[in-house]
Amino acid sequence: MIPAAQIARINRAAPFWMSLGLFPLIALVASQGGWWLLLMPLSTWWLFTALDAVMGLELENADPATPDGHLRWYRLITLIWFPLQVITIFALIWYATRADHLSMGEKFGLFFGVGIISGTIGINYSHELMHQKNRLERWLADLLLATVLYSHFRSEHLLVHHRHVGTARDPVTARYNEGFHRFFPRVLRQSLISAFAAEKAMLARKGKPWADLTNPFWRYWTLQGTCLVLAFALGGWIGVALFAFQAAVAIWQLELTNYVEHYGLTRKHLGDGRYEHVLPRHSWNAAHKASNWLLINLQRHSDHHFKPDRRFPLLQNHPEDDAPQLPYGYPVMTIAAMIPPLWKRVMNPRVKAWRKHYYPEITDWHPYNKGLNPLPR
Repeated sequence: MIPAAQIARINRAAPFWMSLGLFPLIALVASQGGWWLLLMPLSTWWLFTALDAVMGLELENADPATPDGHLRWYRLITLIWFPLQVITIFALIWYATRADHLSMGEKFGLFFGVGIISGTIGINYSHELMHQKNRLERWLADLLLATVLYSHFRSEHLLVHHRHVGTARDPVTARYNEGFHRFFPRVLRQSLISAFAAEKAMLARKGKPWADLTNPFWRYWTLQGTCLVLAFALGGWIGVALFAFQAAVAIWQLELTNYVEHYGLTRKHLGDGRYEHVLPRHSWNAAHKASNWLLINLQRHSDHHFKPDRRFPLLQNHPEDDAPQLPYGYPVMTIAAMIPPLWKRVMNPRVKAWRKHYYPEITDWHPYNKGLNPLPR
């Protein structure tokens, strides 16, 4: 176990700061256009895949009792990301809508790269921030999500996903044999509905209607509307289209990750709408070192569900006996998820092995596969 004093050193935190290099890179790409546009996916998905192959796995764990005061270098990157992201998005809207050297196709190619930044990194940082108790951090999470027009993710994630993961009530748990291209439209529709219903139910328990101003959806709509107005002010309708396009790319990447994290993993139904507690076995994990630097340990997903407010440098790696492991890091697995026959060939045997290992007593998996078990109480 890595002691707290060692965790506190800046050199331990430094690898997680590599993502800051994406900001000067996207500025370079914008100035050049053409084939330079390929640098964004190459520098994230492909570079970190290559680094994973070279650097291997990180199996060592930090002392989970490390106090927040020792984590300032880790926290700082999540705190400064929003101003850097919002400046980049809107400065590039202003620049791209006036850049004669960029064709319309190149402008959208550029904002595909912006969506990689706001999705691969920005939404991931918002996920870290929304789980904290600090009010500033939770506000930064809301602001980041507004820049990708997906503010309701906070409500859905905190009130629905963490409570009901591995059951039919959780839209984000991908069902066995459900391809990503079926999962994606389903989760877009159901997660918005379930997020609003969860907030409405919370207000009802307090005797308030959904329209009460304490409903966070008013804040979500206001922040998202402000972003759209600013995009229009800087770039007209083309600016709005570019902003919406990068948001769509970011959301696509988020839901690809969600798809990978829980594919085919279900909690055992105990009868009468009761389910076993969430255990490390209900999330797929990847201990690949470099992609965990890029994704601030998101791939240690089992421990995140065990201790949702645990800060990312302290998330624990669970061994194969306790939690199922992915053969590659998220950059490779999300690409595989886009090709359903390949995905099923790689992952379905792993799901079957998981079922045999943890639940040999279950002989009929049809209700789990189709989401037919009773909803959690």
